[in-house]
Amino acid sequence: MLVTGATGQVGLPVARALAADNEVFAAARFRDAAARAELEAAGARCVTVDLAAGDLDQVPADLDYVVHLAVMKTNDWDRDLTGNAEGVGLLMARCRGAKAFLHCSSTGVYQPDGHRSFTEDDPLGDNHRVLSFMSTYSICKIAAEAVVRTAARVYDLPTTIARLNVPYGDNGGWPAFHLEMMLAGMAVAVGADAPSLYNPIHEDDIVAQIPGLLAAASVPATIVNWGGVDVVSIEDWCAWLGELTGLDPVLEPSADALPSVTVDLTRQHALVGPTTVGWRDGMERMVAARHPELLGGAAGG
Repeated sequence: MLVTGATGQVGLPVARALAADNEVFAAARFRDAAARAELEAAGARCVTVDLAAGDLDQVPADLDYVVHLAVMKTNDWDRDLTGNAEGVGLLMARCRGAKAFLHCSSTGVYQPDGHRSFTEDDPLGDNHRVLSFMSTYSICKIAAEAVVRTAARVYDLPTTIARLNVPYGDNGGWPAFHLEMMLAGMAVAVGADAPSLYNPIHEDDIVAQIPGLLAAASVPATIVNWGGVDVVSIEDWCAWLGELTGLDPVLEPSADALPSVTVDLTRQHALVGPTTVGWRDGMERMVAARHPELLGGAAGG
């Protein structure tokens, strides 16, 4: 099994967990020697790849499964389209003999539409253009999906495209970023059309559902939303982080904040079942892992 993006926020806990019971090749550029050492200590075999350059020579040609979690977010249109869209096409060509290919996309591909719950058949659009530092993200995710759908058919490679909502856990995520902002006394941007709603999913649930998502792979590709059962707002998770730590969240409504993205999970539940980690428990665990000194309101108001 190959796990790409193995040093990333999602990829690291996935590769580490899967390596406990599987032969896992952890793929990344490995500019951080400590990350490589951590994966090797967990039992993964590290292979250096560069999707943008098409450098895939270290990827075994006889893999059974691929979990593609790598993403480029340089905010340079040419580099990001090359790394995300062209890169996944080259990877699927290299791994065309696999039993199943799981491509991690994003619910950031949906055209913003208030607080509606998006199904997999809803219109796609540029959800991230409002973020000056991530303006390429949504379009590159959509482009990558198109390449994946094509390659699945060209190579007859069973594929699942899973549109991930807000991943978080001990290894970080958007709520963890908000916690750091609260700790620094910075305001957290929220949508002007409050509340700012999402389906956060804990890294434990991500790991647990990967086998089922691989089993659901098909030609043409299976497309499925991937999120937690709890619909939670930024406002509510920042308030909860404040309760846990004693920090006072400062929320700042902004037209430049990401719009709400909640998703219909009917197809996900039919394929792999519901998630099991409740958001309050998951975020408390996140605080304990990243800032144990803050638990119990020790930070003060």
